Amino acid sequence: MEPRPATFSIVARDPETDAVGVAVQSKFVSVGAVVPFASADAGAVATQSFANVAYGPDGLDLLREGRSAAEVVDELTDGDDQAPQRQVGVVGQDGSVAAFTGEECLDYAGDVQGDTYTAQGNILENRETVEAMGEAFESADGGLPERLIEALHAGNAAGGDKRGEQSAALYVAKAEGGYAGNNDRWIDVRVDDHESPIDELERAFKVYDVTLLEREAPDDCRELSGATAETVSETLADLGFYDGEPTADFGEAGREALESFRGMNNFENHDLSVLEDALARGWDDADGEGEDRLVDAIWHGLSRLDRK
Repeated sequence: MEPRPATFSIVARDPETDAVGVAVQSKFVSVGAVVPFASADAGAVATQSFANVAYGPDGLDLLREGRSAAEVVDELTDGDDQAPQRQVGVVGQDGSVAAFTGEECLDYAGDVQGDTYTAQGNILENRETVEAMGEAFESADGGLPERLIEALHAGNAAGGDKRGEQSAALYVAKAEGGYAGNNDRWIDVRVDDHESPIDELERAFKVYDVTLLEREAPDDCRELSGATAETVSETLADLGFYDGEPTADFGEAGREALESFRGMNNFENHDLSVLEDALARGWDDADGEGEDRLVDAIWHGLSRLDRK
C-alpha cells in the first residue's frame, strides 16, 4: 500500500496582485514535490491524502478551460475510483473556491473555505487545525506568501498532524513573477526533511525574498548610526567583511563592507542605500546571530516596501 502522509495545506488567491499559491506541511518527505500546483493563468491546486498528482495539472487545465473550482473538483473526483481516499483544494483565478475530502480519509480529515482560500488536512489532531489556518490567513498582515506561512504556523499550533512534522513547501505563481520575469514561478521554496519544517520554510523564504524578489523604491533612506551602526559593523567584521574599528559612525568603511556582503549574497535586487536603510529599520526586530541576523534585519526593513 502506498504511504498516506498526514498533511495540511492552504490554497489561496490574492485579488490585488492575482497571485495564487499553496502552502503545505506534512509528515512526509518532500511534500513540495507532491501536493502544490499553481499557474498564474489558471489558479492553484493542492492534492493530498493518498494524493493523485494528476489532479494538479489536470485541475489547472480545467480551470484554464473556464471551469469553476467546484466544477474542477467534481470532474477530478467523479472519474477516480479512489476518490474516497483523496483530498483536494482548488482556487481559480475567477475567484471560485472549492475542496473535497473523501469519506475514507483518515481522521481527523476536513476542510474550510473563505472568500479567497480553502484550507484542508488529514490525519490531524483536530478540526481546529484547519479552522485556525483560515482564521490566521484572514487576519495576518503582509502579502500572500506571509499570510500563507502564518496559516501553516497557526494550524500547527492548533494541533497539526498526528504523526508529527517533516517537510513543508510554499509555491506561489504570479504573471511574469519568476526569475528575470521569464516565467510565473514567483515563489518556490521547499524544506524536504527537517525537525521544524515550517520554521525552516519561513527562514528560507526570507532569504529567497531578499535575494530574488523586488520591492518598490523607498521615498527616503536612513543611514546607519549610533549603537545599531556599531553592532552591524561588528557583525560584518566577524564575517570577514569589515577590517576597521566598529564605531557609531557607519561611514565609508562600513558601506564598503556592506557592499561586499551584498555582492557575496547576491542581493543585487536592492541598492546599497536601500540595504543600509533596511538594516537601520529592521535590526531591532531581527532574530538570530551573525549572517542570519543581517538577513533577517534586511527582510524586516524591506517589508515596509511593496513588492513589485
